[in-house]
Amino acid sequence: MSSSDIFIGETIGTAILILLGGGVCAAVTLKASKARNAGWVAITLGWGFAVMTGAYISTPLSGAHLNPAVTVGIAIKDGDWSNVPTYFAGQLLGAMIGAVLVWVAYYGQFQAHLTDREIVGGPGAQDTTAKAVEAQEKGAGPVLGVFSTGPEIRNVVQNLATEIIGTFVLLLAILTQGLNGEGNGLGVLGVLITAFVVVSIGLSLGGPTGYAINPVRDLGPRIVHALLPLPNKGGSDWSYAWIPVVGPLIGGAIAGGVYNLAFA
Repeated sequence: MSSSDIFIGETIGTAILILLGGGVCAAVTLKASKARNAGWVAITLGWGFAVMTGAYISTPLSGAHLNPAVTVGIAIKDGDWSNVPTYFAGQLLGAMIGAVLVWVAYYGQFQAHLTDREIVGGPGAQDTTAKAVEAQEKGAGPVLGVFSTGPEIRNVVQNLATEIIGTFVLLLAILTQGLNGEGNGLGVLGVLITAFVVVSIGLSLGGPTGYAINPVRDLGPRIVHALLPLPNKGGSDWSYAWIPVVGPLIGGAIAGGVYNLAFA
């Protein structure tokens, strides 16, 4: 496959992944959404189907990595790093496009949510002190969870370990299924199995951090959150942002190494 095919495939596939994955987060979170408060099971299923849809669309062009951790794991398995920058570039651009599309699709809901005094502060809010407002601006704003992940308990070692473990499971599952003839991605059945693995990781390991298990799934939408003209959006929590980038890359690299030691 050519570099242009890889870039186009990863851009489109990752955009679809984030549109549908971020979309379910918006549906569950935002005011005036018919799916509001649908819960964690809805989110995990939505992300699993998002992975499946994005992967099926992009497999013919790029092998549907859609995740730098997958790209790293496959590169370690095969020893070929020549297309890694192209994969990374398409994935990050696609993730940002997908996040913008979520905002467009839920524009009215974002406006209603972020102008609600019970949510963003004002008369009737629980805490409108200057200290509370400053904390929100520096930390996670009220809709950041639609775009990117965040921990329930802030513990750097635990949060990093959770992302490493979750991504390790994902990559080992992908690598042991057997890649397609070109060695760059999964076959038709493999994509479906991977979608179920993503649901399993979300249900079993997603509680502590929201299971990014994909650097661009978190970083691209976080950048978009910082740039979008959302009223009262609060901060983008950049102090945490390195964990869902570094953790999945480490997990993917470990899985590639384990595969070569145990399965190759």
